[in-house]
Amino acid sequence: MKYAYTIMYVPDVPQSIEFYEKAFGFQRKFITPENDYGELLTGETTIAFASTELGNSNFKKGFEKIPNSGKPLGVELAFTTVNIEADFKKAITAGATEYEPITQKPWGQKVGYVLDNNGFLIEICTPMTAK
Repeated sequence: MKYAYTIMYVPDVPQSIEFYEKAFGFQRKFITPENDYGELLTGETTIAFASTELGNSNFKKGFEKIPNSGKPLGVELAFTTVNIEADFKKAITAGATEYEPITQKPWGQKVGYVLDNNGFLIEICTPMTAK
């Protein structure tokens, strides 16, 4: 088995794709003509966005939408970078909201958290080094 992608259900797929392009430098793979599903080129694992309407059609029992109320759900996407200060600032400039500032962890890693344009929690961190 292989972890292939994460789909995030959002009100506006093209807007979410554009945000991730500006904030994190990912490139769009595609968006459907209906603008209800899109994917980013992010490496081995794909980040995808689907409209809440598409989610409603897929899940007959429904699903909880991201509330975008300030407190994120207990799930995060994590992006590693060697230029954490510049990339953290780039995300904020593109419209992300700082959730926790960059801090140095006891194991040596630098970690900061932002909320994306939909309220999803994003960790921006330096890569872990092998000891």
